[in-house]
This record gives sequence, structure tokens and C-alpha cells, in this order.
Amino acid sequence: MDLKEFLARERAQVDEALRDALRARSPAVPVRLRPALRHGVLSGGKRLRPILCVAAYRAAGGTHGDIYPLAVSLELIHAGEPTTHQAHGEAETMAAGGLLIPLAARQAWDAAIGMGLGEAVGRRLVAELSKAAGGGGMVGGQVLDLLGEESTLSASELDDLHRRKTGALLRAALLMGGIAARAENKALEALDAYGKAIGLAFQIADDLLDATSSAQALGKVPSDADLGKSTYVTLFGVEEASKKAQALVDDAVGALELGGLTAPELDALARYIVERRK
Repeated sequence: MDLKEFLARERAQVDEALRDALRARSPAVPVRLRPALRHGVLSGGKRLRPILCVAAYRAAGGTHGDIYPLAVSLELIHAGEPTTHQAHGEAETMAAGGLLIPLAARQAWDAAIGMGLGEAVGRRLVAELSKAAGGGGMVGGQVLDLLGEESTLSASELDDLHRRKTGALLRAALLMGGIAARAENKALEALDAYGKAIGLAFQIADDLLDATSSAQALGKVPSDADLGKSTYVTLFGVEEASKKAQALVDDAVGALELGGLTAPELDALARYIVERRK
């Protein structure tokens, strides 16, 4: 498959669904916060989480309608660029950010009902999303990340941090796609194993990019090294970290095969995660 063309097509679909989601959610947002909310959500990004959700839905044989409104609930939680506070002020940006998790949950619920999945599946999807976003997931990982500045973390501590901060929403993307497709347990377990593996592979790839590219080229100032954070490169070195990332990709693809899923899109996305340049 032509990965570049695939990603461009999927990002366009995701961006359209995000604009629709914002139109639907804006009435529940105070007027003064809407510009910051819109900037934070629509200011760009890889759109990897919703694309993974869509790909998982297809791989699991989903036929229940438009998956994109559900997929973008993941992007409402974690989207945009760090310049939002510069454009709209820290108070508005923080307040808008605080609104995004409940707005995302409502988006997921409405999407599930709109797909005809029923309330039981809707509750399951909202629970999966909320768990990935909360203290045991992204928010908890962000706290651990802040506490880890100027500290030396062990490999297991670093894995735990990034399974929460980066990996939880990536894993949820896969599971939500499978749940929406009404996949059997064997397929869901395969998608879960794939999600766990690529969550860590994504972070290792980020650390490798930090170590081998300029912060300006990556759009990441200050870098993790500047903040004194432990990274997979500082723990293992570039060569070993690269091998670890590739092994995780192999684990991810192998999990899909064991689960009986034919998923060329997910195979390509796993490789993209470690081969990307930004």
C-alpha cells in the first residue's frame, strides 16, 4: 500500500470529522473558550490515534457505519500544538483543556448511538476512553513525567510512565475500533497486544528523534534532554533503543497474525511509527 497516500487520505477524513465534532460540542462550551478549544484541536498533528481506531475497526470487520465520529473522540483529548497558550493565554488554554475529556466522552457516546451500537457498547467505549485519559492513563503519565524531571528512572519506571502517558490512548484507539466492530475476544486481545507494543515503540522512536534531530526541526522546545528527563536513549543508547523499538513492532505485527487478523493498514502503521522523521 502507498502509506503516504493512505495517511493523507485518512487525515483529511479525520480533520473533517473533527470539525463536525467541534460544531456539535461548541454549544456546551463557554463562548470565551471556544477559540482556544478550536485552535487546540484543529492546529495540526499526525492524527495517529483516530487513524489507528479506523484501521482496527476495518481489520476487525466493522460494518456498522461511519467510524470517524467515534475515532475523533480520541483526538479531542490529545490534539493540537503547544502554541495554543501563546495564542489564547494560559488561563483559557487550561480551561479549554479541562473541558476536552468530558467533551470527548460525550462525542464517543453520541457516535456509538449514531452507529446503532446500542447503550451497552456505548458505555463500554466511553469507559475505555475515560480509563485511557485519566489517572491510570494519560493524565497519570503526564504527572509521572513532570515528577521525573531531573531524575534517573529505571527501565521499568520508564515503561510504566510511557504506557500511561503515550501508550494508553494508542491502546484505547485499537480497542475502541475493535469494540465498535463487535470483534470477538481473540481479535480484541490481538488488538490490545498490538496497542501495548506500538505505544512503547512510539515513545522510543520519539526519544531517538530527540537524540538525532534538532529540537527546532521537531517543533519540540525544550527537548526532554534539556529538561533532564530519562529517555530510552539515555538508558540504552541509540543502537539498543532502535533494536528495542523494532522488536516491539515485530511483536505488534505478530500479535495480529496470532489473532487471525489480516491488517495491512495496521502493519504499515506499526512500521511508520518507528520509521517516521517527526
